[in-house]
Amino acid sequence: MKYRQLGKTDLNVSVIGVGTWQFGGEWGKAFTPEEVKGLLGRAGELGLNLIDTAECYGDHLSEALIGQAIEGERDRWIIATKFGHKFPGPFERIDQWSPQEVQQQLEDSLRALRTETIDLYQFHSGSDQVFDQEALWSMLQRQIQAGKIRYLGLSVSSRIDPLYQIQRAAEVGVSAIQIIYNRLERSPEEKIFPVCQEQNLGVLARVPLASGLLSGKYQPGTAFTQPDDVRSRQDQADIQTKLKQVQEIQQNEAPPDVPLAAWALAWCLQHPAVSAVIPGCKTIEQVELNASAADL
Repeated sequence: MKYRQLGKTDLNVSVIGVGTWQFGGEWGKAFTPEEVKGLLGRAGELGLNLIDTAECYGDHLSEALIGQAIEGERDRWIIATKFGHKFPGPFERIDQWSPQEVQQQLEDSLRALRTETIDLYQFHSGSDQVFDQEALWSMLQRQIQAGKIRYLGLSVSSRIDPLYQIQRAAEVGVSAIQIIYNRLERSPEEKIFPVCQEQNLGVLARVPLASGLLSGKYQPGTAFTQPDDVRSRQDQADIQTKLKQVQEIQQNEAPPDVPLAAWALAWCLQHPAVSAVIPGCKTIEQVELNASAADL
């Protein structure tokens, strides 16, 4: 495994992390504690040390499964989680952005993760209006002083232009951003990554496999129909367009002797702004395949 310093923090993160939205039950599978322990155990054996989760991957469900799985081994992991929402049920989110609500979310996350400190606490897909709450950032700074948070991050929304928030990141004490970046979604290269590099912000590339479309498992014509799979709720025509792009990439760009998923992760990591990628995983084999990208 290879490691990179996450921006201006003292966190040395594995270039391959573990994304854990799937543990919340919205990716076509319910996970048992034993399964999560097995996945994270194998990830740890392979040198991965970064786990990314969120308050609304289930109602702190993903966090609770992680906390149980790594209990007794907390020191070897860098844990990134998020704030800003309540999970009332699958594919639903209720905004909770007041300082009081976020402080309660923090306490609930600490409890679920069975830890006293969150390494990277990330503002999760909020509007510019809620971002511009001085009282929110002041409260979070007090939590840093209290030792409950090490660093603040910004997981930007895919529904708004994130440039304003990223330009103000340093002002509010944010040290790292998380953004969608993959071979099919390259827009951060133009404006976002240069700002991150100017501010020495760490960059976590989320959705690096384009929600699995770059995994190599799916061909044009594949339909996502499981009601508990978030992809069934996405524009299916757009998915088919992307699958055709993936087919062309596999034929014209990816080496024939390298699994497409590993190539796609390594492709993200070649950009100098990117600190780490955080792909999800459902099986031990996927953990191993993801980890192999560090060698490419």
